[in-house]
Amino acid sequence: MAFTPVALNLPGYPFKLTIKKEQHFIFDEIRKKHLVLTPEEWVRQHFIQYLILEKKFPKSLIQVEGGLTLNDLQKRTDLVVYNNKGERVMIVECKAPSVKITQAVFDQASRYNSVHQVKWLVVTNGLQHCYATIDHVESRFAFVEELPLYQDL
Repeated sequence: MAFTPVALNLPGYPFKLTIKKEQHFIFDEIRKKHLVLTPEEWVRQHFIQYLILEKKFPKSLIQVEGGLTLNDLQKRTDLVVYNNKGERVMIVECKAPSVKITQAVFDQASRYNSVHQVKWLVVTNGLQHCYATIDHVESRFAFVEELPLYQDL
């Protein structure tokens, strides 16, 4: 059954949507290819555009579905964002709009960050967004209301 796009708590963007053999696809401008349109992909593509257009992140510094090894298991981070020095500065974990942002979801992203060691951690289902800054030296984090512009990271 095809996913019907839903309105998210993010600006609307003019995505390239196509249908092939009754399957819906969305064009990912980072990876330069059409992807099956799932609820999670709908959120991921919106958040990518939000980072690029609203927060002025260079798209060349956004990695989509980067691999990592956690406890000898291969995992994938939805988005990893780098600074202009090539250092990882943010990970974004995207969930389908129907998935509630719970402590378990935040814990999953935190486990990924135990490998990446970034300063910014984002968890979103497109409707609710949780932004946290991480201080690895002091082993503390703080939730913030809004992400800064890329230049202010």
